[in-house]
Amino acid sequence: MRLIHIKPLEEGKRFLLELENGEELRCGPREVMDLNLFPGMELDPEALAALRDACEAYGVRVKAAEQLSRRAMSAGELERKLREKGAAPEHAEAAVSRMLELGVIDEAAYAEMIIRRCGARGYGRRRAEQELMRHQIPREYWADALEGLPAAEEKLDALIDARLKGGEPDETQRRKLAAYLQRRGYSWEEIRAALHRRDAEPQD
Repeated sequence: MRLIHIKPLEEGKRFLLELENGEELRCGPREVMDLNLFPGMELDPEALAALRDACEAYGVRVKAAEQLSRRAMSAGELERKLREKGAAPEHAEAAVSRMLELGVIDEAAYAEMIIRRCGARGYGRRRAEQELMRHQIPREYWADALEGLPAAEEKLDALIDARLKGGEPDETQRRKLAAYLQRRGYSWEEIRAALHRRDAEPQD
């Protein structure tokens, strides 16, 4: 198989490769250099397979960059997303590694962003940890990020005030309130203390 043309696109940021069978492939400058590509080059089956694989890997890196341009992601989220879109596991892993090398993925900053959002929503520590896990943030970033979570007392008092609207709850309302606060990630001990401050402690 002969490589007919190598056409630069976007001022040489990527290239369109045309093969003699009419097949078109896209790659970046690194693939052109690594594979020593040039117009008229004869490609044996092994070289052709290597070229196609390199172009496929390049396409996955482009998709990774596009995903990260839309919103921040953890490395785990990005790899899962790429594989869901059909990327081969090795290409997805390589693309994520490249994004980490370039600093496009900042898991510490992403973890802090998630915790700020949890704080704004009134979540407790347990719910915040669930969010970090859901977004596949490595545990090594959890401790520093969780330090940014507002104090439980402050958030609980505000949530209780908003829920009760100045009224005094009956036993059913107290139980519903406690269950609501547990769903938001607060421990039973934190809830008991908050309700005690409000003088609305639920029955055991």
